[in-house]
Amino acid sequence: MKFEEAARFGTYISKSFAKDIFRLLNNYRDISASEAASRLGMHIQTVQEFLEAMSDLGILEKKEAIERKRPYFRYTLKITEINFTLKLIDELKNSDEDSLLNAKIREKKNAGVRFSLARNGQYFSTVVIWVGKGRERSEKKINLTTAQGKFLYNLPFPDGEYLTLEEISIKAGIGNVQMPEIKDLVEELIQYKVIDWTK
Repeated sequence: MKFEEAARFGTYISKSFAKDIFRLLNNYRDISASEAASRLGMHIQTVQEFLEAMSDLGILEKKEAIERKRPYFRYTLKITEINFTLKLIDELKNSDEDSLLNAKIREKKNAGVRFSLARNGQYFSTVVIWVGKGRERSEKKINLTTAQGKFLYNLPFPDGEYLTLEEISIKAGIGNVQMPEIKDLVEELIQYKVIDWTK
């Protein structure tokens, strides 16, 4: 199951009325939203949204029926057991992770960013970025991990030579274990136009 589907399922299954609706679906061969709403004393729109969500997720089967020339839907339990697996490594990795691995980066010129040194002066502890324009301008502060701070400390200057993430990591003495958090930070700083990159 995709992360978005799992999140949607979780939102609906956590409703106080979810078990009651599933109990009706288990007891009746099929049921409409209006019948379920009447049976449970609920608003039909609330029940309709729940049934539609479960149908979209493949838990219910939806069939059109006609009563007095007016179409409506009846719902049936399609499965009686729900199991889902969420592969977090695949689902939550950075969207352009592969392209970043091969990219070369450096600090962007006139980025309007402030780096703060850690107490020992060997790496950065925070990055402050100005976001927005005019009166809407606000300050965004990012607290860095030690690995991220060392990486940014070795980031080439705006007039310096572009380097790959691996090359900067080697200079900073960072191992491959920290690479996911480095990629995450680089991706964010690219979005805020703090880091310039090229392939």
